Amino acid sequence: MEKTATKTKTPKVTGVSLNGNGHHLNGNGKKAERLKVLKTYKLYIGGAFPRTESGRYFTLKDAQGNALANMCTGSRKDFKNSVTVARAAFEKWHGKSAYNRSQILYRIAEMLEARSAQFISELMQQGSTQTQAEQEVNTSVDRLVYYAGWCDKYQQLFSSVNPVNTSHFNFSVLEPTGVVSAVAPLENSLIGLVSVIAPIISGGNTCIVLASEAKPLCSVTFSEVLNDSDLPGGVVNILTGFRKELLSHMSTHMDVNMIVYTGTDEKQIQMIKENATLNVKRVVVYKDENWLAETSQSPYRIGDAQEVKTTWHPIGI
Repeated sequence: MEKTATKTKTPKVTGVSLNGNGHHLNGNGKKAERLKVLKTYKLYIGGAFPRTESGRYFTLKDAQGNALANMCTGSRKDFKNSVTVARAAFEKWHGKSAYNRSQILYRIAEMLEARSAQFISELMQQGSTQTQAEQEVNTSVDRLVYYAGWCDKYQQLFSSVNPVNTSHFNFSVLEPTGVVSAVAPLENSLIGLVSVIAPIISGGNTCIVLASEAKPLCSVTFSEVLNDSDLPGGVVNILTGFRKELLSHMSTHMDVNMIVYTGTDEKQIQMIKENATLNVKRVVVYKDENWLAETSQSPYRIGDAQEVKTTWHPIGI
């Protein structure tokens, strides 16, 4: 008996389906645009990469308005956690020899140099030209090397044997202030952050840094460089988020010994100075800085985060 072939009808496509190659098709049978999976950059606290306690994030966009990544919105709890680990890391970090701290800063510079292509790409995504991006990355590497060189030398510059009228030796030496909260420049993604962090940790301090809210991409990637270097966890902690939410916490926390502010907002500066009186925090403000210039690096910036300890010792004992 002869068999007859039956012809089946293809169902009409009304939504999104797959063709024989597995590509998405829209209702008109054309290939649909693929949804981009954005990377969510986490915080850097205590040598780990936790998600923000708040569960909030904001979308970072490039110069053309295209979404680049999701950035965590740091909260008060995130900052408190950072202070806790920074305080725990302080004793070990300032107890290291100055030469060892110098080696670690140089290692960070090496790691940054090795990943320079990634940082140049990210800077260009945030609006820099290739020339500007290369200059910023190269200057950031050089600045880390600069402060690595000063780690075991600034004491010789700032310490002293003081003349006295009694039968004593009188010595003044520098000691690290402790835990420092810092606000990175808004206009820079990398060089501003490096210029703020390097002098703080060169002198044996630990820090919590709020990255630029406008250009945080390289700042967060820099935390990956820190994590891959020999820097102990908790010495540098990097948060992303908004100044208006975190500045009051950064300037009022009673276990923070100093705050570094970059910017020209006089209301914010006044608020920080008033809040700092609660536990007599030291306040350092950098205004109108050209962070790419050599004037934005100096051993005196290491001294900004140091306390002077003076010792009297009787002669002959």
